[in-house]
Amino acid sequence: MDKKETIFGTRAVMEAIKSARQIEKVYIQAGLNNDLIKELINTAKQNSVPFSFIPIQKLNSYTMKNHQGVVCILSAIEYVPLENIIDKAYAEGRAPFFLILDRVTDVRNFGAMARTAECAGLDAIIIEEKGNAPITADAVKTSAGALNFLPVCRVKDLGRTFQTLKENGIQIVACTEKSEKSLYKLDLKVPTALLLGSEEDGISEPLIRASDAVAKIPMMGNINSLNVSVAAGIAIYEVVRQKNL
Repeated sequence: MDKKETIFGTRAVMEAIKSARQIEKVYIQAGLNNDLIKELINTAKQNSVPFSFIPIQKLNSYTMKNHQGVVCILSAIEYVPLENIIDKAYAEGRAPFFLILDRVTDVRNFGAMARTAECAGLDAIIIEEKGNAPITADAVKTSAGALNFLPVCRVKDLGRTFQTLKENGIQIVACTEKSEKSLYKLDLKVPTALLLGSEEDGISEPLIRASDAVAKIPMMGNINSLNVSVAAGIAIYEVVRQKNL
């Protein structure tokens, strides 16, 4: 990892959080529970900065310097509030178009989807604070630079975000092979947010239930699922196709 993307040391990380630096995640050595660590955790919570506890061996892979059990990964992009993006789309007279990712952990998949989304003119990608691929310089590089132009909205809870989208007239379409309905049968000309899930187990059941529609990409072969970035590309361009009819 590029060392420019990290800050280490408990107090240095706390200052980075307080100064409103764009932070991807804070990693804390498992088992640490002193007063300074407790203060760091409270600071992270107050500023909605995701953190997790990991073994010291993993921390050492980020830096062998005196990290004091704390390493902070800086984000390579600046996250944008979802409400701002929705307001901008409607103000410009357009139907908002989003891609929601549920626990997509492979940086290459994320970068490929960001590249497709930017080329197709999406308004933003929406991700949850926890469980997704880190947006580092590697992610930007994999996206062929698309993440320099395409906004990313990082939200605390996708369930609550669904309510925000619905209140703003945006339908949520879960793309999963578990559905019997074809994606091509849906009306995608209206404001739409496409939801795709993790490489391992797809979209979580609570998010499927909360979606306005659940649809699949028709399969003709023996394998019944696509790589998530390929599926995203197909679904995104079905929306583009319908909008251009």
